[in-house]
Amino acid sequence: MNLKKLRHLHWNLRLAIVWVIEVLTCLLLFLLLPGISFDHWLTALVVALIFGLINAWIRPSLVALGLSTKLLSFGLVTLVCNGLMVWLVGELVPSFSLSGIWSPALFTLGMSLVNVAFSDLLAIDDDDAYYEHLVYQIVNLLGEPEKCDMPGVIFLEIDGLSEPVLRRAIRSGITPTLARWLESGSHRLMGWECDLSSQTSASQAGILLGDNFNIPAFRWYEKDKKKKMVSNHPFDTAEIERRLSKGEGLLSREGASRSNLFSGDAPQAIFTFSTIADMTKHSSQDFYPLFMGPYNFIRMILLFLWDIVLELRSARRQRRHDIRPRIHRGGAYPLLRATTTVLLRELNSYILIGDMIAGVPSVYATFVGYDEVAHHSGVERPDALEVLRKIDEQFDRIEDAAALAPRPYRFVVLSDHGQSQGATFKQRYGVTLEELVKELVTEKHSVEGVETISAGWGNISVFFTDLLNDIIPGSKHFSTRIFRRWAKNRTYLEHVILGPYREFLERFGIDDEPPPAEVMVLASGNLGLIYFTDWDERMSLEQINEAFPNIIEGLAQHEGIGFLLVLSEERGPLAIGAKGVHHLDTGRVEGEDPLTHFGPNAAMHLKRTSSFPYVADIMVNSFYDPETDEVAAFEELVGSHGGMGGDQTVPFVMYPSTWEVIKEPIIGAAELHAQFVNWLDQYSA
Repeated sequence: MNLKKLRHLHWNLRLAIVWVIEVLTCLLLFLLLPGISFDHWLTALVVALIFGLINAWIRPSLVALGLSTKLLSFGLVTLVCNGLMVWLVGELVPSFSLSGIWSPALFTLGMSLVNVAFSDLLAIDDDDAYYEHLVYQIVNLLGEPEKCDMPGVIFLEIDGLSEPVLRRAIRSGITPTLARWLESGSHRLMGWECDLSSQTSASQAGILLGDNFNIPAFRWYEKDKKKKMVSNHPFDTAEIERRLSKGEGLLSREGASRSNLFSGDAPQAIFTFSTIADMTKHSSQDFYPLFMGPYNFIRMILLFLWDIVLELRSARRQRRHDIRPRIHRGGAYPLLRATTTVLLRELNSYILIGDMIAGVPSVYATFVGYDEVAHHSGVERPDALEVLRKIDEQFDRIEDAAALAPRPYRFVVLSDHGQSQGATFKQRYGVTLEELVKELVTEKHSVEGVETISAGWGNISVFFTDLLNDIIPGSKHFSTRIFRRWAKNRTYLEHVILGPYREFLERFGIDDEPPPAEVMVLASGNLGLIYFTDWDERMSLEQINEAFPNIIEGLAQHEGIGFLLVLSEERGPLAIGAKGVHHLDTGRVEGEDPLTHFGPNAAMHLKRTSSFPYVADIMVNSFYDPETDEVAAFEELVGSHGGMGGDQTVPFVMYPSTWEVIKEPIIGAAELHAQFVNWLDQYSA
């Protein structure tokens, strides 16, 4: 028996069971409630059969129309339908009546509660039914593309998930789809080591473009241009890709980029930071506007609102049980979280299904929800793992949809970096890195610390920009008219910009930044960057000691700091700790090695970063405690990444087991890019 027939049998069996329960409930309510009268027990049985049949069909019928089970779980639709049925039966069947107010009301409520309870208990996965319905809609829209035996490849990135956390999640049953792939022998799982800095722009530039040179952190300062660069500001991301792209990225051969920082030179890109201003890369295929139809729109909104409820409940639970470390999660964060965990997840899945039905040779898509929640809740806290479970659920649906594609597809799942957890630097020591630097330089020097803005603002801005420029113009649904009106006053150079960055652009524009302070302090997780802006070139250790005699010693001796990366005129690049110095050119160590707990390749990564033209005058890495597996972020985040220490530098890749790994271990995103290109050449279109 094929899968489709089995699902139909399952559906019919479910209907039959629910119908019997509804009929029995109806008869029981007839007997128990006063004010219900009928002339013969056969009348009651017939009415009960009708009520039961209609109730049994309410939920699956509405799911087939695309309405969310979250709406149904409140019972509102069921309640309304039962109320209408009670009124109709009372009007049309003379021998059956419900008198008064309370009897009809209690009967309606009782039937609705039983319907919701048993439909939930016995339901086939209604979300699966919804996705199956969407897949067939896409197939009907696109028709039957030409068949091809050459496999395509779908790269599925789970942002911020480390290999150790994934292995524990697999063992705990949180990711059954990935567990099934491993247990069946279809896939293998291995870790790889990302570069410094351990964050998305460095990793995705290396993976998608083959080069991440001169990306020292998520945020950095360019002295020659007197400009701050932020990896998820679309104008900056486009400039980074322009610098690094050679036109031969991972997706350059008819591939597609979905929800990434960089396009990988893909001819098709959507929800991609670096290309949202390049309309030639956009791909408004027929199935995109369908997702913004009224039923899908309602479902998305309900899931979005439900995720906000989950976030508020999770934050309250952490406060009530005094779970530490924790941070404040109010303000706009619940909205930002719901955007990444619901809207982008659903759109990613839907568009990936469309890409496969259209036969796109290769697609790279990033699911950012886990990273966002782990930053604010914790790396393995229940709500972060629940987001991971839902991502895994999407992979199962994407795999099912591949059966209808015109070519076979192979799946590669990976992460760009991990996360390390710990109380923040400010929580531990009562000062930020910026405030500590202020204490160590003389009062005559101004110090500026750039406010850290949640990455969620960038995600939501790109999401709305692509909706406005790519999907919305082809749609005439009521929801799109509302959106166009809302977005009109929130655009800057055809980009929808939300959050604090919009205020900055309105004041200064893209290139006209205000004059910087003499000392600029930036942060990327537990990696800090200190720039002395009066010097046009990178300052040497000797120059820093002369101009700011207290800062090197003061930082190196602080218990919250693991090491500093500086450049000496005499000794070359150095990693300086509280009790020792590591000479990166020679490997010689004076005293205790400050890199002991940061991995065997720490010196290599630091030496490479020190060669970047835009490296900071002083790079600061927090401590790492191997006993507690904790770091201290210079941003207010529970889970962080960007520097060294712990699982943040240990992402993973899960790949088809028949594919050969050309080099192991894989160290650096450029090496992973080379491996992916090799796989595309060897095993796919």
